[in-house]
Amino acid sequence: MTRILLAEDQGMVRQGLKMMIETDPELRVTGEACNGKEAVELCETHSFDLIILDIRMPIMDGLEAARIIHARWPERLVLILTTFNDDEYALEALKSGARGYLLKDSDSEELIRAIRSCLSGGLSLQEHVAAKVVPRLIKQTEGLKVNPSLTPRELDIIKRIGEGRSNKEISYELGLSIGTVKNHISIILDKLELRDRTQLAIYAIRHNVV
Repeated sequence: MTRILLAEDQGMVRQGLKMMIETDPELRVTGEACNGKEAVELCETHSFDLIILDIRMPIMDGLEAARIIHARWPERLVLILTTFNDDEYALEALKSGARGYLLKDSDSEELIRAIRSCLSGGLSLQEHVAAKVVPRLIKQTEGLKVNPSLTPRELDIIKRIGEGRSNKEISYELGLSIGTVKNHISIILDKLELRDRTQLAIYAIRHNVV
């Protein structure tokens, strides 16, 4: 069972999201918070596989909570859920360590698909959000060169991470074991001095590897 913390300041919306999530029998909302501060406090006392955060919440917003959670518990995945189709918010969410940025007008299938993508190691962005964010990242690529120490195999993996592939998908496409893919990613992160997969996906886009 996947344990999910759901942080949303509007009670009715939170309950609706919980019902949508739990239509998948393998997903359970085991914690609820009204703001980012409560979400961080719950993370200190409970274990969660995924934290879903609204952006605009009182006391502490979702972006700040995402930064704190990612810094303290980097193994815990964060998905931002919001009403704001805004590229600035989306960029900040990715910089904060979030694995996905989903709009609240999504249906239950899209929500569960985004959750599944995050859990499998992918990066989840809706098409119309990605359409705004990716061009901005590409615009910053002029003059940026790929690290020359990266091997062709490592570049293959970076490319697929930039495309949102999970470790399982990468292993299938490249004919590698999942363990080998994970080892390659660890080496790549060390070479590029990056924290996590999200930063690596951004690197791929900014350096035209995708």
